[in-house]
Amino acid sequence: MSVQNLLKTLKSVKRTHSPSLSSSRPFQDIPEFVSKVLSNSFPDTLDLTLPNINVTQLHLILSNPNLKPSSCLHFFNFILKNQSLVSFRPDLQAHLTLISRLVKARMFADAEDILKSVSVDENLRYPFLVIAPAIENCCSEPRVVTKIFNLLLKVYSDNRKFEQVGETFDYMKNVRIKIDERTCTVHLLSLKRNNLVGLALRFFYQMVELGIHISVYSLTVVVEGFCRSGEIKRARELVEEMVGRGIKPNVITYNIMIDCCAKIWNFNELDMILQLMEKEGQAFDIKTYKILIDGFTSAGKVEEAERLISEMYHRGIKVDTYMYNLIINGYCRLGSMKKINSLFEKMKHRGVHLNGDTYWAMINGLCKAGEMEVAMLYVSEMLSKEFQVDVVIFNTLVHGFCRKGMINEAFELQIEMERIGFDTDVSLCNRIATGLCELNRGDEAKMLLSRMIKKGISPKMMSFTSLIGT
Repeated sequence: MSVQNLLKTLKSVKRTHSPSLSSSRPFQDIPEFVSKVLSNSFPDTLDLTLPNINVTQLHLILSNPNLKPSSCLHFFNFILKNQSLVSFRPDLQAHLTLISRLVKARMFADAEDILKSVSVDENLRYPFLVIAPAIENCCSEPRVVTKIFNLLLKVYSDNRKFEQVGETFDYMKNVRIKIDERTCTVHLLSLKRNNLVGLALRFFYQMVELGIHISVYSLTVVVEGFCRSGEIKRARELVEEMVGRGIKPNVITYNIMIDCCAKIWNFNELDMILQLMEKEGQAFDIKTYKILIDGFTSAGKVEEAERLISEMYHRGIKVDTYMYNLIINGYCRLGSMKKINSLFEKMKHRGVHLNGDTYWAMINGLCKAGEMEVAMLYVSEMLSKEFQVDVVIFNTLVHGFCRKGMINEAFELQIEMERIGFDTDVSLCNRIATGLCELNRGDEAKMLLSRMIKKGISPKMMSFTSLIGT
């Protein structure tokens, strides 16, 4: 910074300065003081005495083209932090003068912070109808004015001042200041976060009517807001309307609607969305397939899910283990062991990695079907691949043995569980004890129930009754 340049700037206000406020050396110490502040040359412990600087001189300092915007910001912050040293408070013009400098220098984050202080902060804020004309008075460059108004709209939106957002939008529209689509999208996101879907839709249509370029992202924000509110039909109808206006949704937009339908099993609406995708030539991506496979399998439409797997292979899209596991679990719930075995072999043939969840799904299905010998083979295979066999799998096996009447195998597995450190489900222990009594193996049943009691587990009365008769 040039002290001489600053001195020249301050000379213009020298004649209007009141003698009563002057020091013995009027204005000679201001440039030196400003220079020290901007160069951070004041030690923290120094007792500062600020020269008789006034708000007019502050305006001149902030608007001085020979000072860097970063230096102006530093000086401005110094004044704010040391209010006890000056006889005035920086006014709206001072704030806007600095904001203009920062916007020109593309220091948008700093400009936004200062704009926030005069628009939403409790202690300093001005009404919008005061700020708006002041912006245009402080800055003659249309590009800078446009950016400041768009920043102001964003500040109001970020701070949930939605009424002021409306004021700003209408003012910009009426005086023909360009409204940036990205700023509007920020506002749509804010409305969505606050679950104000109706306001978001109204604002979106204002954008359309004003001729603001509508990006697919803005459309997707509103669509997601509808879906979160469960209004999937309105989301789909909005998409259809925008398609008619030449605004094409992308796969992300469709995936949001598909996911909403799949989670609540609204397959009628889902069919209409998929038909719209096909009509518009929008192909599925891998996320689309995952959403559909998850939805179909959870609803019992497992064959449709498996058909999608085949379609993915046909399109050259990699099918991961997670998708196969969803389908295996789906067939497990239906008790279709033949389908499960077929799918398991396809996974091996296609080189799909089998993980612990895959084996768990297979073992669970086999236990439900009573195919305990095959289930144990898969347990052995699982162990050979060093997958962890947890307490859930053990209890599933014990339950399967009990249900098939294989009490001896259930008892042996229960003992093995205790040896490893797992606890058998209480109801299963009772079933094993009852089964042992029925096989005239009362001593083993007593031993089992005794261990349960030592662990603080209360056996059912049925087990005690069985033991009394032994």
